[in-house]
Amino acid sequence: MIYVDGYNLFYGCLKHSGDKWLDLKALLADQILHVQNPHSELVKIKFFTADIKSKVASNGAAAQHAQQAYHRALSVRYPDEIDIIKGYYSLEKARLLTFKQPPDKTDRVDVWRLEEKQTDVNIALEAYRDASKGLAKQLVFVSNDTDLAPALKAIRDDFGTSLVLGTVIPVRGSGSGRPPNKQLSQYCDWTRSHITDIELRESHLPEVVATGKKPVMKPEYW
Repeated sequence: MIYVDGYNLFYGCLKHSGDKWLDLKALLADQILHVQNPHSELVKIKFFTADIKSKVASNGAAAQHAQQAYHRALSVRYPDEIDIIKGYYSLEKARLLTFKQPPDKTDRVDVWRLEEKQTDVNIALEAYRDASKGLAKQLVFVSNDTDLAPALKAIRDDFGTSLVLGTVIPVRGSGSGRPPNKQLSQYCDWTRSHITDIELRESHLPEVVATGKKPVMKPEYW
């Protein structure tokens, strides 16, 4: 069972790249996990994400439509192998400290604060419930988020060595960028520290995904 933190994956591997039209199964199951253990059989990929807000997206409504097309393409191509589990984005006014050294608590500025909500909780709950139901023998987390450490610790404490735990750190190249999260790795049997450019480039969905009705097209600006 693979749990994908979509926010981490996007900002670690996909933003400003030509790999957004990513085939999650081809990348994670067929390439990374098959190499890790050729005898692994995929139960399901659970993809945790949130619908973007077009009014703060760089490409506005086009970005929202592109994301919707991507989610539909995944759902149509892998109806039994990929579940898309959504949180939401919160966009609220906030009054934060102006950046200066040392910080001045009296000097504040009004800003829009955009936060993704529920993803960490959703991953933690899904993984623990899957473990307790015995749905898989190996749980793999595609994330570099420290907030998941308590969930991994709980699974390790409660289920011991009956489960194999793995982590794939979603950064490009040979580990450049953010270092592997030791707080996650300490509870895992193995850690993959990066995803290569070649693996990403060779794991794209078809530009046209048939649906039986109107096909899903890869967004032009992607």
